[in-house]
Amino acid sequence: MIPPKANAAFVAAMEDVLEVYHRPHNPARPLVCLDETSKQLVAETRAPLPMRPGQKARHDYEYRRNGTANLFMVFAPLEGWRHVDVTERRTAIDYAKILRDLADTHFPKAEKIVLVQDNLNTHTPAALYEAFAPAEARRIIERFEWHYTPKHGSWLNLAESELAVLSSQCLQRRIPDAEALAIEAAAWVARRNTHNARANWRFTTANARVKLKNLYPSL
Repeated sequence: MIPPKANAAFVAAMEDVLEVYHRPHNPARPLVCLDETSKQLVAETRAPLPMRPGQKARHDYEYRRNGTANLFMVFAPLEGWRHVDVTERRTAIDYAKILRDLADTHFPKAEKIVLVQDNLNTHTPAALYEAFAPAEARRIIERFEWHYTPKHGSWLNLAESELAVLSSQCLQRRIPDAEALAIEAAAWVARRNTHNARANWRFTTANARVKLKNLYPSL
């Protein structure tokens, strides 16, 4: 979505994220982007016909809907690392558990985890208090440095770009259930991490002040 013109709130959040993206790599303070998406689960009603020389695999037009699953993407663009968790829902408690895993399992030695995410209503420190006792919630919250993309500015979240890669390379086909989805996503993650696929962010605050000057309030 295109943000409204002369939007001080948008440019303030945008410049904050752009500043974070241009910090030098610091393993003690890893940059991690978080986003989520849903995937419709679809099962075959008839066995597909396999590929043959000169002919693609063929699927019957009929299928069975098996509900949806949620995918949390956490992406450390400077580390060339990503992780995907498949959950039934996208509640505040699910989100809180993802943050706990980031803090305690994936980056346990980090001084701070620099977290960039969109401003979904569940993506707040309050989610930790819904999921855990107060002392545990506070402990996890203090492990993060919190940054949010602006409303209508989800393109600034590198995890969204990584979800787009996941979708194009892995999810654009029928997947019958959450278990199969988790297996497929894990295989994709392993391949991307093995190749240490990174992101090369080039858009700067100076670029934004020229190319997106209509978003800045006129003084």
